[in-house]
Amino acid sequence: MTAEKTMGCAVVGLGYVGLPLAVQAAQAGYLVYGVDVNEEKVEQLKQGKSDVLDVPSHVVAELVASGLFFPSTDFSSLQEADAVVICVPTPLRKSKDPDMSYVLSAIRFFKPYLRRGHLVVVESTVYPGATEELIRPELEEGGLKVGRDFFLAFSPERVDPANRVYGIKNTPKVVGGVTPECTKRAVEFYSSFVDEVVPVSSARAAEMVKLLENVFRAVNIALINETAIMCDRMGIDVWEVIEAAASKPFGFMPFYPGPGIGGHCIPVDPIYLSWKAKSMGYHHRFIELATDINSEMPNYVVGKISEILNLKAKAIRGSRILLLGVAYKPDVGDVRESPALEIYHLLRERGALVDYHDPYVESFKYLETSVRSVELNQDNVQNYDLLVLTTNHSCFDYRWLADHAELIFDTRNGFKNVEGSNIFRIGAPLPKASGVPAGAGYECS
Repeated sequence: MTAEKTMGCAVVGLGYVGLPLAVQAAQAGYLVYGVDVNEEKVEQLKQGKSDVLDVPSHVVAELVASGLFFPSTDFSSLQEADAVVICVPTPLRKSKDPDMSYVLSAIRFFKPYLRRGHLVVVESTVYPGATEELIRPELEEGGLKVGRDFFLAFSPERVDPANRVYGIKNTPKVVGGVTPECTKRAVEFYSSFVDEVVPVSSARAAEMVKLLENVFRAVNIALINETAIMCDRMGIDVWEVIEAAASKPFGFMPFYPGPGIGGHCIPVDPIYLSWKAKSMGYHHRFIELATDINSEMPNYVVGKISEILNLKAKAIRGSRILLLGVAYKPDVGDVRESPALEIYHLLRERGALVDYHDPYVESFKYLETSVRSVELNQDNVQNYDLLVLTTNHSCFDYRWLADHAELIFDTRNGFKNVEGSNIFRIGAPLPKASGVPAGAGYECS
């Protein structure tokens, strides 16, 4: 299947996964029907305005104007496409069970328009078996059969927001179909706009690939977080240890400690696998332990904040604290599952006067209140008892911050190239007194 042979494809869900996919397919020559239930988002896209950091608005505007990209809230447009890709959220319920309602809702909206020859691909993260156990029966209700009348596959999304090296085109695409013919059709589809496609034996295997990737990351982050706590107690700088260990050209991969884990994948995907394991009478102990360690890091950070303030004979209650960054990772505006929000909550509970500055996050909701980012200037910075780096955005002028702040607690090693007796780092002993070179001023845009 090539872009020339295929009149169109459709993407359901135009968020951080679906919109980049839709744009890449349209740039390859497909007529792309983008469907989303958010009317405001669709109207913005029709006007050429993107709300996804990795997709410039001018690119969307060009594709809409050229007639290659058709954003809509109308699911009937899916019947015009030969391939339909599902890219909707799969969060956790409060009970920590997988919430498949968005996927099933998208499938049920699409089902009346399913026709012979359709290729349906699920990119939303699901537990192993979900494509065959939940989605296949829904689509076969009308009498059409998978592998004969239409084709169903799973292909895990591998979007890494703000990654300037890897995008949709040059990130290898794993594909697993419900039948061999389903796999073949999905491989042909993705091969027309992705450099490398990696077929696996089944949809179930492809689903497991996604979960393994993020379980691997979650477990190793937990390992290094626990190591950082141990190094702190032993008076060893964990960052020095990691850097030295990374000099080994084999058998070691560096991971780095932080205030916790956040985002759309690492805090959620391992729990999908753990839930599935429990349903089969097996407890995935690594996942459960890693989840416990990583979820406790905000509490550890607040404990260290208390220790640092105590050095100045100050308590958390009544202290003015500024969080630098609340996004879950550098250079994005996404606060989903961000540990900075939990740290903000814990500090507020202990009576601290907490503000934040994040050039990518204008505001966030705390309880029923909207909390807004404050301005950074010399007078402002000097009025805080402590600055806490919770997201290491590349636009921060770390030297300038160190030169003007009374105390700094660095949970991301953003100040690694700046020395100062006022800087404390997670997993490192207290710094030796030293001067801080004057900065040229603060700039962040």
